[in-house]
Amino acid sequence: MKIGIGLPNQVRGVDPRIIPEWSARAESAGFSTLATVGRTAYPGMADTVVLAGAAAATRTIGLSSTIMLTTVWPPVLLAKELAGIDGMSGGRLTLGVGIGGNRPDDFVVDGLPPEGLGGRMDRDLETYHGVWRGEPVGGGVNAAVPAATRPIPLLFGGLAPVAFRRMATWGQGYIAGSLPAPAVVPFFDLARQAWKEQGREDAPKLVAIAYFAFGDAARGRDNIRDYYAAVGAEYADAVANAVHVGADEVREAVRSFAAIGADELILHPALADLDEIGRLADAVL
Repeated sequence: MKIGIGLPNQVRGVDPRIIPEWSARAESAGFSTLATVGRTAYPGMADTVVLAGAAAATRTIGLSSTIMLTTVWPPVLLAKELAGIDGMSGGRLTLGVGIGGNRPDDFVVDGLPPEGLGGRMDRDLETYHGVWRGEPVGGGVNAAVPAATRPIPLLFGGLAPVAFRRMATWGQGYIAGSLPAPAVVPFFDLARQAWKEQGREDAPKLVAIAYFAFGDAARGRDNIRDYYAAVGAEYADAVANAVHVGADEVREAVRSFAAIGADELILHPALADLDEIGRLADAVL
């Protein structure tokens, strides 16, 4: 199982200057992937900006979102931005997507309300691939992206049956929510089942995520609780209390997700502290 690390763009009030150094240190340490968690109505950094910064600061490490609520974006603009990030990185971007809906304050673009999200996602996926194929946009004759643009690999999150069907139709795999490994098992099983029903002969990539802290655990849990507060206090408390603190708990998380067949585990930081990178690497790499 590969081990990736999150970028601290979801930490309230994060200093944007940390992103290039965080990215370079994570790559040097040997993590498989740098990943974002982000939302609009929160004082952090946008996924696209952070991924672009990480692309510029690194050369080999994978880049991903876990997950990006793509339905808050106008689809042509998002597809163009993502194509630029992927191209700048040399083809290292994998996009983890979800429809959102439980955080209505993230939907700030006129004409893109937090309703009808499943249908919008299906239409947006068609639009993304049209943009990446170089089809004209805006009613004119010009494509939005350079001719060398590739279709960006997609991973899907979500719990509804349609999310798994969408994954099997469009994606390369599934990203589970921030849940303990035993709770993730049925969702990985549903992903495998949907894959088989779609007639795909390979296996879906299965990605898990978890939070960690080595420094001030109480502050880290408070950061996570604050970030998820918009979803509801019960859920926010559950995610905050599940932060893996210290080397022993982080190693146990790695063992538990490897045991259920995860292909990659992304460990997201609860603290925007550069020392967390080396301490995590020492524990799990």
